[in-house]
Amino acid sequence: MPRPFTPKIVTANALLEGDVVYFTEDGSWTRQMSEAELLEDEAHATIRLIDAEQQGHIIVGAYLADAKPGPKGPEPVHFRESFRARGPSNYLHGKQADARSDARSNDNY
Repeated sequence: MPRPFTPKIVTANALLEGDVVYFTEDGSWTRQMSEAELLEDEAHATIRLIDAEQQGHIIVGAYLADAKPGPKGPEPVHFRESFRARGPSNYLHGKQADARSDARSNDNY
C-alpha cells in the first residue's frame, strides 16, 4: 500500500551564490522557507517541481522536501531541511549573521 502524500515545498540552490532557495507560489525564488509555496497535493507538487526545474539558469538541484504548515508559513519536518534553512555552519554570514543581528537589536541591556 502506498504511503499517503505529505506536504512538500520545492527547494534548490541558487546557481550563482549557492544559497538555499525556495519556490514561491508566483514562480519566483526566495531565501526564506516561510515564503515557500506549501504543496499539499501530489500531482500539483510534481507539476511545481517540473516548473522549478525549468529555471536551470537560476537554480540547481531542485527537489521536493517534506514540510508542515506553521504560523508564519511552511516549516521543516526533517533535520536536513532545518539545517539548510539556517545557512552555512562554518562561519557567521548570510542568514546566520542576520539572525544574530536581529537578536542583538532585541536585547534590552
